Amino acid sequence: MSVQTLPLKRPKAPKIIARQEDVISVREFRKRARQGENMGLVYADIELINSDDLAFFRRGAIAENKIKRVTITALVDSGAEMLCINEQIKKKLDLPTLERYTAQLADESEIEVEVVGPIDVIFENRSTTVRALVMPQNAEVLLGAIPMEGMDVVIELKAERLVVNPKNPYIPSKYVK
Repeated sequence: MSVQTLPLKRPKAPKIIARQEDVISVREFRKRARQGENMGLVYADIELINSDDLAFFRRGAIAENKIKRVTITALVDSGAEMLCINEQIKKKLDLPTLERYTAQLADESEIEVEVVGPIDVIFENRSTTVRALVMPQNAEVLLGAIPMEGMDVVIELKAERLVVNPKNPYIPSKYVK
């Protein structure tokens, strides 16, 4: 059996390299929002891929056109820890339920949600593999802090957009301490 690699069809360099003084880290964005500062709404186009399908493709078990994937516009929500998807995306990607969590919503109410995955999240020249919370019905997709930090992306406040970290525009940087 031959092992195949999947071309992720993403650029080698980010589309836009922001100036360092114009960006804010995910952690700083969360801190300011918790302190009541109005941070505005930021959206980003991301691709979600069933990670199990990628593994099957790499092992030659399925063709590339059988990999389940979807491109969506997500609300960048540093107040959410995880990626949050809706039931339609779970079904489209055919993601298995791994466990259940109690999720606290922005209004402080709590609901029980499924945890699904693994999912590859791709933004520009960055990717990370995460689990996701499945929110009810057709809820808006939220790109939370964990996948954002996994991809080493930052928020450009003036333009209200997500960009790759200008300190590391070509490959992500990770904290290991």
